[in-house]
Amino acid sequence: MRKVLSSVLFLSVLLLSSCGKKDSSGCQPVPVANEKAAMVAYCTANGINYTQDPSGLLYEIIAPGTTPAPTLTSTVSAVYTGKLFDGTTFDATANPISFPLSGVIDGWKIGIPLIKKGGRIKLVIPSALAYSCTGRTDVAGRVVIKPNEPLFFDVTLTDVK
Repeated sequence: MRKVLSSVLFLSVLLLSSCGKKDSSGCQPVPVANEKAAMVAYCTANGINYTQDPSGLLYEIIAPGTTPAPTLTSTVSAVYTGKLFDGTTFDATANPISFPLSGVIDGWKIGIPLIKKGGRIKLVIPSALAYSCTGRTDVAGRVVIKPNEPLFFDVTLTDVK
């Protein structure tokens, strides 16, 4: 139950993120080009045969899935694991969680529509398309994702509505 609550709380933060935009503190996102070498090194070290999206997102489609394909107006359900580049899992769920695709970080808005229901994708997301220069803390105020930290997600899309 605690893990489910943790995932729900993290997903709530994921949904409420404003990504890649200058915030009220004046922080600016790191340019994607500045993180590309680290992202490519992560892919190489972890056997990810990536394709690069024009946004800078790196991804590997493991399974394309079948119809329907999600759009930004879809509500999707997914199971996922989110990791830092040092291998630390900062969030994971084994049971599907549903959310509007329009409300998640930009890296998910770009990557999830590349697969369909039942599909699986690995996403290597530059910080500007994730939590940018603000990073994220948990409900206790502990830093979970540092500012300007690129992220890895392994996502299986279980439903599209």
